[in-house]
Amino acid sequence: MMNSPTFRLASAVLGFALATSGCMDFEGLDQPVELRTHVDDWRDQVIYQILVDRFADGDPSNNFDVRPGGPARWHGGDWAGVEQQLPYLHDLGVTALWISPVYRNVETDAGVDGYHGYWPQDFNATNPHFGDVMALRRMVKAAHERNMLVIIDVVTNHVGQLFYYDINLNGVPDERVLGSGSTSPVEHLSEYDPDFDPRGIQAFTSLGEAGPAPIIFQYDPLTRHLPPMPPVLQKAEMYNRRGRTLDFEDPDQLLHGDFPGGLKDLDTTRCEVKEAMVDSYARWIELTDADGFRIDTVKHVEREFWRYFTQKVRQRLADGGKQRFFMFGEAFDGRPELVGSYTKNDQPSTAQQQREASCVTDGRALTGDQLDAMFHFPQYYHVFRDVFQLGLSTDRIETLWQERSLHYGDEAVELGSGVKPIEALVNFLDNHDVPRFLFHDGDVDALHAALVLLMTEQGIPCLYYGTEQQFEGGNDPANREDLWLSGYDTGATTFQWIKRLTSLRKQHAALRRGEQRVVWASARAADEPDAGIFAFERELPGESYVLVVLNTHKTQASAPVFQGQAMSIAQPEGSELVDVLSAARTRYTVGPGGGLAIELGSREAAILVPAAQAD
Repeated sequence: MMNSPTFRLASAVLGFALATSGCMDFEGLDQPVELRTHVDDWRDQVIYQILVDRFADGDPSNNFDVRPGGPARWHGGDWAGVEQQLPYLHDLGVTALWISPVYRNVETDAGVDGYHGYWPQDFNATNPHFGDVMALRRMVKAAHERNMLVIIDVVTNHVGQLFYYDINLNGVPDERVLGSGSTSPVEHLSEYDPDFDPRGIQAFTSLGEAGPAPIIFQYDPLTRHLPPMPPVLQKAEMYNRRGRTLDFEDPDQLLHGDFPGGLKDLDTTRCEVKEAMVDSYARWIELTDADGFRIDTVKHVEREFWRYFTQKVRQRLADGGKQRFFMFGEAFDGRPELVGSYTKNDQPSTAQQQREASCVTDGRALTGDQLDAMFHFPQYYHVFRDVFQLGLSTDRIETLWQERSLHYGDEAVELGSGVKPIEALVNFLDNHDVPRFLFHDGDVDALHAALVLLMTEQGIPCLYYGTEQQFEGGNDPANREDLWLSGYDTGATTFQWIKRLTSLRKQHAALRRGEQRVVWASARAADEPDAGIFAFERELPGESYVLVVLNTHKTQASAPVFQGQAMSIAQPEGSELVDVLSAARTRYTVGPGGGLAIELGSREAAILVPAAQAD
């Protein structure tokens, strides 16, 4: 009954009525809540990424236009569902939830729905598919009561496909095929999504070019192709207006082009845009008491924006009572020098400083501080793909780790998370933008070995919803399955494996905050005795010590020994270590010079701690 066409239409009309009732309405719930700091050390956290629409449906009343059979359509998940499944996440060992963007989105475009949240239309209103402000507050409050943090996904680079370029000056959006194919090339021209032009998209008529093409905001309430909110974003000059990016290696297109699919690129160098983003997003924290931001499409936005946005958000929230607010960014890129650059203190030239200072109205000068951390895409490519899935040598893990000091910030930013960026990288092996780990390999043992590294290495582990249920979807949207199809099975093999790892991480402080040192990495990946072996120590001197040993080889048992050389660790001769990961709790004795003899089967792992710390 609730999913009938009549109900869906009524809901859509009601949603539109609420949406047009005024800026910053928040359904009458626009009073801030008391801000508090709910975290001691972000390195202690285990993040769990939730696509809200696909996680749990707790409130059938907001299920308008739901089409469960369509992978790219709305499916019905909401904040009430997240709240109801907090016990499931708590049992898994999750301590921080990263949820989809919370603002109102474009409903649907070209047969694809905005269920993911990356097509902003109104930055100041809730997504009615997920609930109202009170539902979001309840979910955040319930998470805090379980000592769980909440991170909100945010977009600052673009809005959804909310306007078209009136290239032929006729006042309506056109898609045309130009050229004969014989005397002139055939070209397809879409006024919604024209190709990049460094001059800006130009108008033209039969007489030739006619200057910059005007932009016209659409007005389609049922699909929420409406002028953006807040109102300042309804000015043409707030956008770069250069058309669709064709070459992401071209800096001009990277920073100023529309995202393919018609997502319109904001001019994030403008003071008005910077101020609007700070005000809208800080306001969401003031309304909910959430604890951090995951920031989308970082490399598509100028660094001056990140200096302004991060510092002004931190200052505003700290003034309100929230400290250690965590902001980590996403640059979909395997180059650590690029990814890490957003965590460094990046002081611009004097002339640039003066220009950026013109946007500051509160008397608090900008510094070179940027983000607290980054989503660790370089490791996704060089380690979880190359080593664990493709079977390449483990020395590439050591190389990536050794280069961290060159690329990532080594000082905690002012008023930030309190952790050095180099120690707070957000590590992952699955997410919503890449095929799931099991899609490539299907080997659960390989997944379990990769999860051991994820949960024990330096940084903050991030799980993607469904990994614990062995989901194996391919590229978007196939990797965005409905979690309720699993029945939230807490007895599932991988659920229990992750639960064990999160428990060990909690028990042994070195796995969260310890220094890290590689003690064996192999350049060999064939049938050599150490092929596939990787081992590292983590230690908090005088408090906690852990040795992690992994065999990533697909078929053979291997050991950390080669041509007479064996692994040496930082434990005295005669010390007894216990493998707390194994069911048998296997014991090992450290030999002369710190030598340790251990052999692991293919895709097997061990987590060894001193016997005194094993209980």
